[in-house]
Amino acid sequence: MKATALIEKGKDGSFTIFTPDLKSTIIGEGDTVLEAKADFENTMKEVLETYEETGEPIPEELQNITFEYKYDMPSFLNCYNYLNMTKLADKAGINPSLMRQYKRGQYVSEKQASKIQEAVHKIGRELLAIRLV
Repeated sequence: MKATALIEKGKDGSFTIFTPDLKSTIIGEGDTVLEAKADFENTMKEVLETYEETGEPIPEELQNITFEYKYDMPSFLNCYNYLNMTKLADKAGINPSLMRQYKRGQYVSEKQASKIQEAVHKIGRELLAIRLV
């Protein structure tokens, strides 16, 4: 089963990952997205170990589960902080100072998020086409 794992930046600057589609509670937290992912994966491992230790059957929703990570904008920009904000903004056709505000947590409209996502996907396609000699 594939489940969504949402990554969000909190008001305190930390990051949380949670699974809105599951009845079972799987949460990860950290000062960075990578720390939150590690905590999330550890939580998942501990949940499965608890079922094994108690002899209770593992819920069907957790059997052979994989996660699709989805990011809010500040989480994405934190996790992939090697992306140049000015260049990404240019590729997406938005103002660079607005992109920096998004990184700090300002609300991003669905239209703007789509423009940024398409720019990131375009960069990915360009990188996949590279052949080094």
